[in-house]
Amino acid sequence: MSVPALKHFWRVLAISAAIVFAYATVLRKLGVDWWADANYSHGLLIPFIIGYILWINRQRLSREPGRPSVLWGGAAVLVALFALWAGTAGSELYTQRLSLVLMLAGVVVYFWGFHLLRLTLIPLVLLFLAIPIPVIVFNKIAFPLQLFASQCAVWSMRLLNITVLRQGNVIELLPRGASETKKLEVVEACSGIRSLMTLITLAVMFAYLTYPSDRGSGRLGTEETKSRSGFWQWFSSYGFWRSAILIASAVPIAILTNALRVSGTGVLAHYYGTGVADGFFHSFSGWVIYIAAALLLFAVAWVVDRFRRTAPKRTLGDRMADGAETKSASSMPAGSNALPVEEAE
Repeated sequence: MSVPALKHFWRVLAISAAIVFAYATVLRKLGVDWWADANYSHGLLIPFIIGYILWINRQRLSREPGRPSVLWGGAAVLVALFALWAGTAGSELYTQRLSLVLMLAGVVVYFWGFHLLRLTLIPLVLLFLAIPIPVIVFNKIAFPLQLFASQCAVWSMRLLNITVLRQGNVIELLPRGASETKKLEVVEACSGIRSLMTLITLAVMFAYLTYPSDRGSGRLGTEETKSRSGFWQWFSSYGFWRSAILIASAVPIAILTNALRVSGTGVLAHYYGTGVADGFFHSFSGWVIYIAAALLLFAVAWVVDRFRRTAPKRTLGDRMADGAETKSASSMPAGSNALPVEEAE
């Protein structure tokens, strides 16, 4: 039985309606957070990106044979429902939202099996990355990033012989021509966590869309790659490690580029006053630094691709030998069970 939406439109529509009904409140609050929280504003694009990924893979989805796993899929759905109930009872939004990802995965496994789940793995990962993390975890990440950015700013300013004092995430300096010191606070918005979340999502998308394949059509985590060479060979393949390097490199790139932005702001504040830390320059520098971070991510991909081992060129003798084998195989009688005799040494 073949799987997808065009042949089972009403089933997909009914399942989608049931999920939307069960998670209406969760989806509404998630949309509000995407709209109001600048740290996760990229989440507004995630539904469209997921739709695009599913659309470009619609032919593969339609050809994938369905192998439903009622046991595992049903278990995942039950766990998701329990997590939704527990999150609602405990007013824990993160648990409710995680249950949505688990519910979608469980439904796919229940009706179509793990093979189709592998094909929809990246959309689920993108949805997971767009879920705002709990505030307590957010602060545990953001504050050390604030301290690191302020330390880098002080270090770079002292390299330029600028007198500066740091107290935690507050930088105190004396602007040129001023008679009293001014303070620059590296607030949460300048911690770099916003660009970190967005850049990791961009890295996952970029690694997926540019995933190399011998056949030219492979994608990260696809069943075609795994069934062709086996899981462990896929795990040790160039494509897997290229994707891992790209996603991992997004973390230091985001942190270092944000530290560069804070350092530049501190230096300019010394020469032109602390007003440069607000208004147009602050917003403009954020866009410039994010574009620079994205270009660095693409540069990492370019460097990694330069180290890819190219397959050895096939000689004319190899091609002639392959042609001879093909010709001899085609000349054998149909249904013959004869095996080629190895040439004696």
